[in-house]
Amino acid sequence: MGSRDGGRVTHPPRLLPWSGPEGKPCYLITDDHGGPVSRLADATESIQLDMGTQLLTHAHEMLSDAPHGELRFLAERLTEALHDALRVAESRGQRLD
Repeated sequence: MGSRDGGRVTHPPRLLPWSGPEGKPCYLITDDHGGPVSRLADATESIQLDMGTQLLTHAHEMLSDAPHGELRFLAERLTEALHDALRVAESRGQRLD
């Protein structure tokens, strides 16, 4: 998981569930997995995944007879939720290595 650096364990940077300036990835470099930024990232990931689940449920209910404007709104939100879910999955996958 981590490597040893002078007797202490170092961890790879964590991809955070939000973007930095210009939409670029944000990383957390720390040895403290229980720190405030790590806890905020964990909470944000949980919220993002929950929102994605709620949007997918809503999509299933709407898709059969929704007007065009509502479908566009739903498609935009689903795209955002999928983007967030993929960022969470990438971050968690990196931490498993």
